[in-house]
Amino acid sequence: MIYARQAMSMSRSSMNRSDPLSDVLTALGARSGGRTRLEASGDWSLSFPEKERLKLVAVLRGKCWILLPDHPPQHLTEGDVFLIGSAAHVVASNPELTPIDGAALYAESGRDVVRLGGDETVLMGGSITFASAEANFVLDALPRFLLIGGASGAATAVSRTLELLDGEVGRNRIGGSLVTTRLAEVLFVEAIRAYVAEQGDACVGWIGALADRQIGEALRVIHGETKRPWTVATLAARVGMSRSAFSARFARRVGRPPLEYLTYWRMLLARQWLSEPAADIARIASEVGYLSQSAFGHAFKRTFGHTPRSQGR
Repeated sequence: MIYARQAMSMSRSSMNRSDPLSDVLTALGARSGGRTRLEASGDWSLSFPEKERLKLVAVLRGKCWILLPDHPPQHLTEGDVFLIGSAAHVVASNPELTPIDGAALYAESGRDVVRLGGDETVLMGGSITFASAEANFVLDALPRFLLIGGASGAATAVSRTLELLDGEVGRNRIGGSLVTTRLAEVLFVEAIRAYVAEQGDACVGWIGALADRQIGEALRVIHGETKRPWTVATLAARVGMSRSAFSARFARRVGRPPLEYLTYWRMLLARQWLSEPAADIARIASEVGYLSQSAFGHAFKRTFGHTPRSQGR
């Protein structure tokens, strides 16, 4: 059973190096959404609505502008890649043009490729959507708009992945759907890596905390040994910090106190496992560190507003 394999993996996690980003994306049901290509020449402007997803777009050829509410227009050239959170946005040849509905244009074409008069400018897009209602955990951890300049060293891996993705989209090759889905997922992770590499200590939010030597290690410990009876003192000792300094720095970098984050992560894992057929609530409670179903049930309800049994229905 899938659940049994997941539970065994959880039990062995203390022996392996944990990867919190992969853990969270899996728990939130992250999956590749649509892959799109735009070829355009002359004057054009397309608007896209606010949507709970992460969208990544690369300029493969030419240049364009990206416009977001309360954000100055950003000029992009060949090789640039940008990541947008859930915000509505406009992509255009000129920021002064009145946009048309870009989402409707793709829906009308029934294809991943839209052509507007030529291929002076070519854009490649992909998105990551989330099955979980807790998608804001990731969306809030990233800037609303992130630019990875084509001239930066961090953009190299992104560019290589984009070239592979561009070779698949719209080509109707054998296995193309699976390949483009996986490449879009890789592209997203590479973009996050580029963001962390470029921002360094200036990188904020949960994503930024992963790059912090001591707080990042605390997150890996929490994700790798979730069922252990952690306290702030034992976590602080594990990463070589005083209790007070660790608690303050963890809350500042992650956005939640250490034990609140631990509980939240345990509940995300539990909810993921409860969706599996024949889920065993007692076993799940034990796997996420609870000695009794009652204590587990109260924590789950405080987090999500309903009981574990309701989740499984």
